[in-house]
Amino acid sequence: MGFPTKVQLIKRKASEQWYINFPSALAQAMDFSRGETVEWSVEDKSLLALRRLHPPPSLLKKNRSPSSPPSSSSASNAPQTSPSSASPTAPKPSS
Repeated sequence: MGFPTKVQLIKRKASEQWYINFPSALAQAMDFSRGETVEWSVEDKSLLALRRLHPPPSLLKKNRSPSSPPSSSSASNAPQTSPSSASPTAPKPSS
């Protein structure tokens, strides 16, 4: 979804200033903070990219603690099964 926005120009005696304002809905969706520093990059004449220098942490990604070992897959979080209970048709060892 796009947000049409007008480019504004303020001319002064010794300089001129160009402004592009963010729509409130876009700024809120991006969780911008007042006074946050961003960096503009010109990709080409039709694309201007804005990069956050210090983005907020993602709410979807889990933060791993340094003491926990990395997980190779989500299956490692599954409960461990003993060899006798791995298959319902496998014979149980006699005691």
